[in-house]
Amino acid sequence: MTVASLVSKVRSGERLRPAEGLDLYRHASTHLLGRLADEIRARKHPDRVVTYIIDRNVNYTNVCVARCSFCAFYRPVGSAEGYVLGFEDIFRKIDETRALGGEQLLLQGGHNPDLPLEWYEDLFRSVKARFPAFRLHALSPPEVIHLSRLSRLPVPSVIDRLIEAGLDSIPGGGAEILVDRVRKLLNCYSKATTDEWLEVMRYAHRAGLRTTATMMYGSIERPEDRIEHLMRLRALQDETGGFTAFITWSYQPEHTELGLTEGTGVEYLRTLAIARIMLDNFQNLQASWVTQGGKVGQLSLSFGANDMGSVMIEENVVRAAGASYCMDEIEIVRNIENAGFRPKRRNMHYEILGDPVFRERAVPRILTLAVARQEQDQPVPAELAHYQARSRRAKTQRND
Repeated sequence: MTVASLVSKVRSGERLRPAEGLDLYRHASTHLLGRLADEIRARKHPDRVVTYIIDRNVNYTNVCVARCSFCAFYRPVGSAEGYVLGFEDIFRKIDETRALGGEQLLLQGGHNPDLPLEWYEDLFRSVKARFPAFRLHALSPPEVIHLSRLSRLPVPSVIDRLIEAGLDSIPGGGAEILVDRVRKLLNCYSKATTDEWLEVMRYAHRAGLRTTATMMYGSIERPEDRIEHLMRLRALQDETGGFTAFITWSYQPEHTELGLTEGTGVEYLRTLAIARIMLDNFQNLQASWVTQGGKVGQLSLSFGANDMGSVMIEENVVRAAGASYCMDEIEIVRNIENAGFRPKRRNMHYEILGDPVFRERAVPRILTLAVARQEQDQPVPAELAHYQARSRRAKTQRND
């Protein structure tokens, strides 16, 4: 089909087939892709509201056995730079988040063999006991699979136990590219195959949880792999309707084993736009200002995004690979309004919570992202002595 006929099909609300989406991505101009994506965004969100959430991305451990070639954050078991956050450290981060108007923690970390399922259950219950209304958006599908393997329990049992302990929703991390050929090249196939990632989300949706979906593009995949990734997400959304939003970001190459170079801002905008066009059953698309910066994040609102994502407060994974953008609520709201939209705070379910917090009361400015650990924090929290270790180094540390 010609680009003109594909444009006509999109504007009439028809669903594009994978080959048609690939043709549109390859041959349409960036301006045209943006216009189409913006028209779809306007149909889904005619009130010109752009949402955002105040939460904190806490990476509870950097110890990981997965060893993905694109990751600069992880440290192998036994590394002197490895850490686990203590419960009190996490409580302190929650207090700081609540002071800024936040109501949620995005909790993700490495596949640490010395943190059993019981550690997560105790952490979640402790958080809920101290902060009953605080939400836990936690543990990506590969982390759930890791816990399933550690505990020798099926994934549904692990999810059920985590829900009972206080899990509220699941983030879409670890998807990378949902094509097994690519996952093998990125050394992330062993942590979760495409079908395994999707199956975690399928059961989570059936269990009543809402989740997000993601895509990391720009490493070694081809455009057709990106389209296949979107099609796998679209099919599961047709089946369950459990995804609240889609987020795409560019691979960050600095300090990684894989290396290569980062994609351009134009490539990001084109990828975001084709995602809006192909994911016709997703209501919300987030702008990835954390990898693209505030101005490209703002421009995303004309390329299909209707949400500016999270104030973040803290981020450690993409920062380890060279990205260090920071925007607090004031800056996010300024970007939204300067683009001609109305800013509204939301929760993970995209329910509107209200207007910006800083217009209701004084809140501290955030000019740099917080880090995972302070120098005075203990790398081996005292409560770890209550849990059985698997690695030799952890057994030694916990017996000292």
